[in-house]
Amino acid sequence: MKRKLVMYLFAVALLLAACSTAEGPKANGEMTATVKRVVDGDTFELASGEKVRMIGVDTPETVKPNHPVEPYGKEASNYTKELLTGKKVTLKFDVEPYDKYQRLLAYVYMEDGTFVNEKLVREGYARIMTIPPNVAQADLFLTAEREAREGNRGLWGLDVGEQGADAKDADKKAAGKKDKAKDESKAQPSKSADSDTPPEGKAIKGNINAKGEKIYHVPGSASYEQTKAEMWFATEEEAQAAGFRAPKR
Repeated sequence: MKRKLVMYLFAVALLLAACSTAEGPKANGEMTATVKRVVDGDTFELASGEKVRMIGVDTPETVKPNHPVEPYGKEASNYTKELLTGKKVTLKFDVEPYDKYQRLLAYVYMEDGTFVNEKLVREGYARIMTIPPNVAQADLFLTAEREAREGNRGLWGLDVGEQGADAKDADKKAAGKKDKAKDESKAQPSKSADSDTPPEGKAIKGNINAKGEKIYHVPGSASYEQTKAEMWFATEEEAQAAGFRAPKR
């Protein structure tokens, strides 16, 4: 009798362990959850207390310590709050379910099928920032960002407007100053609006140009400093595996 009881308890323990493992986050798995609150445009907290960072997107900062609120950051944060607060969502994982801060890394889907990550990019609330090995939706995000840029949506429209306003202000302020100072100011190359520090160990910049060509730039190369990173890579092999090529000499 004791032997049967022991065997029964052992079987129950195995079953419970299997169920627990199946429900937990795992590579290429998924889970449903309820959003408790939105932290920032690309980050939110679940009812369970776990935080989720949306894969492949990067909204302007609003809550980063010792960092100013970036242009269009509040708009992006408010948009995500309206979209997700209190909603039930499905989280789908890529190769790495967690980041180094132990936040869940996920593609987020609403009950009506809306792919939230893509929507943020396509509507101009986020730039793409796909970091290997989580690259399953990289091409979709690149297409969405290209459409947002071409349509001057969201932060892309804001960037264009700010550049135009800055140019006019600069002309007014330059009035009466030396011509040389004006010329130097106009000759100064414009820097990318995305000046984020590269992720640890990933210094190679991936960029898609106006022709749709995917090109990567290594530190020290001619166009590295002027290039806006849409994806970051640790090695040239990673960049090539994601469909990017080296610049033509």
